[in-house]
Order: sequence, then structure tokens, then C-alpha cells
Amino acid sequence: MVKKKKFYITTPIYYVNAEPHVGHIYTTIAADVIARWHRLQGEDVFFLTGTDEHGQKIQEIAEKNKVKPKEFVDKISEKFKVLFKTYNISNDFFIRTTDKKHEGSVKKVLQKLYDNKYIYKGYYEAYYCIGCEQYLNENELVDGKCVLHNRVPELRKEEAYLFKLSSFQDKLLKLIQSGEYAILPERKRKEIITFIQQGLKDISISRSKKQVSWGVELPFDKNHTCFVWVDAFWNYLTGLEINNEFKKFWPADVQLMAGDILRVHATIWPALLLASKNKLPKKLFVHGYFTVDGRKMSKTLGNVIDPTTIAKKYPVDAVRYYLFRDIPFGEDGDFSESGLKARYNNELANDLGNLVSRILSLAEKNFEGKIKKYPVDKKLSAKLDLKKIGKHMENLELHIALYDMMGFVKECNKHVNDEKLWEKKGKDLELHLYSLLEAIRISSILLQSFIPESCKKINKQLGIEQGLLKDCKFGLIKSYNVKKEGILFQKVD
Repeated sequence: MVKKKKFYITTPIYYVNAEPHVGHIYTTIAADVIARWHRLQGEDVFFLTGTDEHGQKIQEIAEKNKVKPKEFVDKISEKFKVLFKTYNISNDFFIRTTDKKHEGSVKKVLQKLYDNKYIYKGYYEAYYCIGCEQYLNENELVDGKCVLHNRVPELRKEEAYLFKLSSFQDKLLKLIQSGEYAILPERKRKEIITFIQQGLKDISISRSKKQVSWGVELPFDKNHTCFVWVDAFWNYLTGLEINNEFKKFWPADVQLMAGDILRVHATIWPALLLASKNKLPKKLFVHGYFTVDGRKMSKTLGNVIDPTTIAKKYPVDAVRYYLFRDIPFGEDGDFSESGLKARYNNELANDLGNLVSRILSLAEKNFEGKIKKYPVDKKLSAKLDLKKIGKHMENLELHIALYDMMGFVKECNKHVNDEKLWEKKGKDLELHLYSLLEAIRISSILLQSFIPESCKKINKQLGIEQGLLKDCKFGLIKSYNVKKEGILFQKVD
């Protein structure tokens, strides 16, 4: 028996200081699309997501709301789970950093690093932004403020345990420059190389328990709690360990994230792995940020996109489709409801929905839905370039792959119009319908990663089971018995 190829993909775990927003769902849908694509290739996939639940920021918010931190994080974490279910996310596990098994694993690695002299006691002085839960260099501040949170960071000097990040500077630089530790897009790789070349300093990995009690206690000093990033990073390992899947799936093949957490993922994270004798992930991929109708998303402007609200107005597949059809993956993009509506009405409803409706209607009207196998129309099948689509998906050019998939759907509609199928009868019509039903079947396999619920409905109407990528060949189905079931995409006014 041939061993299946493995594929492990992660999202960052989301900080539960506030309710989920469109940025969270964007990263998670991206991971879902990629995970589903690899499953379609017949690979053994593990897709991990979850929530990051310790740290000063959460402690302060819980105190402000007069609730215990655990009670607060339980509530917000559950909202992420519900949202992911709403958006048809196919994650294999949802990790929470308050899981006792996770906390135990973090303590073990901290003890190991301490025993091996990678962690030592000292003093740390640096600017610290509570919003980022990160230490910042002076050259990262603009007018003395954190760029992301527009607040003056605290200058902290305190007793702490430090991790010898500086001793991994040369090794990390070589790994990133060689591509062994791959960072995409290329501009982000260059940004990190420049950052490391400026010099890496040893970093604090603890806080006094008097200041931050809401965290994992250091196993070698009960008066200190673990710095939230070190705790959070370890989820990528513990998510597998809890499921007894570590040996099979580590290292991660792709780790997705937004740019604000790239610096720590490209320096502290791999250094911790090197220090603990673990393999490094193969690829970090950084996606862009959103504006909303051309303006920065903010609570003050009242233009924050709530993914739960938008899913009540539009089918979930419409939102999933729009995010990767309209926004180049890896670049910044603009979210607009008018754009979402236009893509849904013009492409999903008009192009894909109309194609399915027309072909099934012709099959039912002329042949009671029963279509025999005929030689495939080579002009039509030649319009589909599977290798090109596969290459784009492999390169994480999701938007280009989706463009090509929908380009084939447009070619199918063009074929219907050019051949004037509504004028044809008998065998002449049936042979065209067979080729087009095969084209719809293959399109439903390709599009399944992006719009899974819609593809499920298409397959049901075709009377077939969902196929894999190896089934994207014309002439596989011996006969069709189709049954049209309502409108696939109801237009939104």
C-alpha cells in the first residue's frame, strides 16, 4: 500500500481579547481552501486553528468586566468556534492555550530550555506595547508611538528570564536566505532579512506573577509567568501532540498569518524550535490587510466588518468566493459590500448558477434528465488547463487559480451560446449536454475548496458523489440521471 503524502497547515491562534472580525475569518478561510485542495489531491491533511488565551491584555479586560479570565476567554473562544462552523471551516482540531495538556507541554519545553542554558535570569529594558503584546525597538516607533495601536509603549526595566535569541541570529539568517525556512511573499522575506541583519537581542520570556498572574507559571520559578508569545507558539506542536499526530505531521508545511505577527514568527519561533531540537516549518505565508470601501477598518469610523452579520445577508459561499476572487492573496485588499454583491450576482449567479440551470433544464426537458455517454467535445475540454490551475494553487496564488476556474465556466457558457443548444434536438443535443455535464462535474471538484456548500448542491443535482482531483478527466461518467433542484444562487438586490 502506497503511503499517503502528509500536509499540515496552521492559522495563527487568535487572541481572545475581543470578538472575531473579518481578518480572522479571512486567514481561516484561506487555510481551509488550501487544506481542502490538498485533501482533493488524496493527501493526509491536518488543519489546525484555535485561540490564544493568556497574557496581560486579557487579564486587564477580564478585571474591567469584573469576570475571571477563564470565564472571559471561554466566552470569546466559543464565538470563534461558532463562527468557523458558520463559514464551513474544515479544521481537524481547535486548540486552546488554556488546555491543561498544552500548558503541561509548554512547561516541559521551558524546563528543557532552562536546563540547556538557553534561558537565564537577568534584567530586560525595552519599549513594550500592551496592544501588540510585543517588545518594540525604538526605530519601530513613529512619533514615539506604536504604529499599529497609536499608543506610547511603556519603557520597562524589570527582572525577568531571558531567552538567548541573539545566539541564533546567524543560523536564522542562513536558513531564511537559503529558502530552507521559506517566507512568502518575497518582499516579506527581504523585510525579515533586513530586520535580522540589524541585530537580534535576547528577549524576555517571563513577567512577574504579581504583574501578570494570567499565564503559564514557569516550572523553575513559581513567581514568574511565561510571556504570552512563547506559550502561544507551542500550540503548533501541542495541537498535534494532543491528537497523537506529532510524528506523522510535524513539521508544518504552511503557516498562514498577517504581517503584524511575522517578525516574531520569523525570529523567536524558529529560534525556540532550534533550541529545543525540533524541525522548522517549511513555509510562512503572509497575507495582506483590509481596508473597507477604501478606508482603514476601525471602530471609530464604524466600518468594522462583522463576519457573523455579513453571513446573515449573503450565502457563506458568496463571502468565501469574494475574498479570494477580489483580493490578490498575499497583498492588501479592499472589502466592499458592493464588490461582494457584484461578484455574487454576476459570477456565481449569472455564470455558474446559470450554466447549471440551463444544462440541467435542457437535459430534463429533452431527455427526462437521462444523458448517455458520448465522445467528449475536444474544443470544450481543451479550454481547461488543469496543470496551470494546480501550479497556481501550489504557489498559493489562490486568486489566480480561482480566476482560471471561473474562466472555464465562462467558456462553457460561451459554448452553449455559440452552438445555440436551445435549437438542437436528439443525439446532436445529447452529445453536447454530456460534455457540458462533465465540464460542470469537473468544475465542482475544482471549486469545492472555495465554495464547498454550492458544489455539494451541484453534485446532488448531477446525481454523483464528490470526486477528487484525479477525477478531473472528461469521459469518466458512463451516464447521467440529473434532477434540477431550485436556484443555486438566489440573486441579492
